[in-house]
Amino acid sequence: MKSRRMARAGLLGSAVAVLALLAIGGRARPGFGEPLHGLPPDLLARFQAGKTAFVAAEDVAGGLGPVFNDTACANCHDQGAIGGGNDRLETRYGQVLNGVFNPLTQFDGTLVHARGIGQFNGVNFVGEVVPPAANVVAGRRVNPLFGLGLVDAVPDQFLKDLAQFEQDFTPATAGRANVVTDVASGQPRVGRFGWKCQIGTVLTFAANAYQNEIGVTTPFFPNENCPQGDCALLVANPALTNPNDTKETPMMFADFITFLAPPPRRPLTRDAELGEVLFLGIGCADCHIPAMRTGSNLVAALDQVEFFPFSDFLLHDMGSLNDGIAQSGATGHEMRTAPLWGARIRTSFLHDGRARSLAAAILAHDGQGLPARTNFTNLPQRARAQLLEFLESL
Repeated sequence: MKSRRMARAGLLGSAVAVLALLAIGGRARPGFGEPLHGLPPDLLARFQAGKTAFVAAEDVAGGLGPVFNDTACANCHDQGAIGGGNDRLETRYGQVLNGVFNPLTQFDGTLVHARGIGQFNGVNFVGEVVPPAANVVAGRRVNPLFGLGLVDAVPDQFLKDLAQFEQDFTPATAGRANVVTDVASGQPRVGRFGWKCQIGTVLTFAANAYQNEIGVTTPFFPNENCPQGDCALLVANPALTNPNDTKETPMMFADFITFLAPPPRRPLTRDAELGEVLFLGIGCADCHIPAMRTGSNLVAALDQVEFFPFSDFLLHDMGSLNDGIAQSGATGHEMRTAPLWGARIRTSFLHDGRARSLAAAILAHDGQGLPARTNFTNLPQRARAQLLEFLESL
């Protein structure tokens, strides 16, 4: 057991090594919304083409709807720069009876598509609403996409080893890896994207959002969303083809996201440096792991790269701080550890945006996050301010 733990400790690195890496400065870093440094011209061209597709609005002729949430990816991912998050909330729902979650798929659950394309072929396509049968309703904030190509490039085994490392060393707050079937590849993959770690790759994330948020089907997700579950209405859908689009568009979205640089850090003040030590010391870093490394990758900018997301990308039981929605192997109580990089440009926090400050977000922690919250509240006022100043540097 000791040798196994020592091996994992070597794999994941020590807090001292992380602090040393975080202190490295003086080199130019891409800003919010910019591409990774070191991309060759052909990949830069793919990044720019993907960004153009990401910004472009869909219309009915191109497959929009018949129910949807917005017309372009960038309409929701724009905070700080194209590719950022947003304070907008999508609505999720379901029904829990005797402790069992029912996604209410007969009503097109669990995601509300809030808009419709209007009158076509005798049918007025309108936005969906939460059905009366639902007794669980939750909002989910739009997640930023900065740096997700790096997250995608982390080997599955690293995340599995990280989950075991946490189980060995901090079992009370240990997360678990959520293994899902990746739609794009058909292969098992450790989920790392979405509030429930329900998606394993950037490509599947892009194709899923194209269908669920904009309503455009592709060979990855070829089935239209039935308005409020009434699939008979789809005979009036004006889309000329089904799937509405080829694989090319979600692959272009994926290029943009994959090559999108991580959020740049602010230089640390003296108080922020002390806040970082407190962040590690009171247990925040038990889940918000500072550093990760990508695996081998044909793209040099993604190959064996150390990066600093401040998340373990694992599921944790958050007690009362949950959305109640069971999804793709995650229970209603489990949520992914939210990455903290780029936190300084956000104006709301937690899955439903209920917290309007980083301090409020910490004070709302529950379940496995409760010990860190308690430790934070027990800090002297000056120390709490230093920890928050550190978070404002991310």
